[in-house]
Amino acid sequence: MADLTFIDALLGPEQPGAEAGPGSDAEALDAYSRAVVTVAERLSPSVANLRVSRRVRGGRVATGGGSGVVVTPDGFMLTSAHVVAGTDGRVEATFVDGREVSAEVVGADPLSDLAVLRSEAAELLPAELGDAERLRVGQLVVAIGNPHGFAGSVTAGVVSALGRSLPVRSRAAGRIVENVIQTDAALNPGNSGGALADGRGCVIGINTAVAGVGLGLAVPINDTTRKILAALMREGRFTRAYIGIAGGSRPLPPRLARELGRTACVEVVEVVEGSPAALAGLRPEDMIVAVEGTPVEGVDDLQRLMAGELIGSRVPATVVRDGVRLTVELVPVELEV
Repeated sequence: MADLTFIDALLGPEQPGAEAGPGSDAEALDAYSRAVVTVAERLSPSVANLRVSRRVRGGRVATGGGSGVVVTPDGFMLTSAHVVAGTDGRVEATFVDGREVSAEVVGADPLSDLAVLRSEAAELLPAELGDAERLRVGQLVVAIGNPHGFAGSVTAGVVSALGRSLPVRSRAAGRIVENVIQTDAALNPGNSGGALADGRGCVIGINTAVAGVGLGLAVPINDTTRKILAALMREGRFTRAYIGIAGGSRPLPPRLARELGRTACVEVVEVVEGSPAALAGLRPEDMIVAVEGTPVEGVDDLQRLMAGELIGSRVPATVVRDGVRLTVELVPVELEV
């Protein structure tokens, strides 16, 4: 058997006579530990271990799990949509103090991978939501969840990258979740739906996926996700406009780039038959450069503009076809999920 080296021998007290000056490794470790402990103590009571049941092929019932975060004093909880997908709408939640409560799925949005639950239990402690737009690469983050059912597990790391994209799908549509947070805080199955918090203990993301060792992804808490959260709490669903194209970002020809003062647009690759885009006369190879006067440089710009408020409205879009700028009028319909 190989020799073992115990890490407490490496991290133990200084030898007699050794003096730790200001800014020593020991002090830095203590400061780091204090930050993580403070976040864990503040946030852990708001994070639940979720147990769900779903019917699978053959009529069997399979159980699964995940995490959820209490966000209001009256029992609303935020989790990942894939945690509750295919369930009967009933969820059992367990907290670190041992309390077990029942909750129901109020609404889910597979295209942002967010879902809202509601429990009638009293005296739940809500977490404070932060703003992921203020994050910086290298900033301390703490993940709290229930990997493999181990309730109240805490891991810490840093923001490894910002602005990542996460492809998601519902039964009828696909979409890209924008501005996803990448972290090296350890995430494992069961962490989905749990909290990713900043150093103040504010929830700035909902853990959603593990893309590899040391590569975790979280849906950001920002203005967009706050709108989705509010709609799910209020109406149980979040609506988006749909025009019926497949497209991708492409560089603008040099002359157009100079005229428009930007370098990219969305090129139409495919137009769905009978869709609003088809009815408006859009064609493959058309280049969409603006919608309602707002510049469009990438698919994410176009997705962001397809808000539910546009459904049924006449929406002017500026396109370039064979080098000529045209205006087409789109009437978006609701995106079916």
